[in-house]
Amino acid sequence: MRTIVLAVGRLQPPYADDVQHYQKLLARHTKLELAEVREEQSVEGRIPDDAYVCLLSSDGREFDSMEFSRFIDERRLEARDVCFVIGGPRGLSLEECDLKLSLGPMTLPHQLARVVLLEQLFRAHKILAGEPYHY
Repeated sequence: MRTIVLAVGRLQPPYADDVQHYQKLLARHTKLELAEVREEQSVEGRIPDDAYVCLLSSDGREFDSMEFSRFIDERRLEARDVCFVIGGPRGLSLEECDLKLSLGPMTLPHQLARVVLLEQLFRAHKILAGEPYHY
């Protein structure tokens, strides 16, 4: 199973360091691919065929950490790639997605949303591995 994070816009400091940090931590748990598209580019053409598509949206479904780890485990059992799509500063409307996922009711800057998503993915994989995840 691959975990793809497809984001609109270019990552800038200080968020780039945090993304790199979680990318290293996640390397032993999942094959993580990070991709960026410019705002004028189509996101749909970058989503892998047959991937389970999660659009980050403030009006999406919220999970706690345990629920999110079960969600990741279900995708793993399906042997299906998961593609998380993060819109840019103007948001993103994606016609077809399997799930709208919310990181909470507050609007986050799109670059910070990448960091939060990666941290939650790391936490979910640690939970599934039976390892402590509070640090």
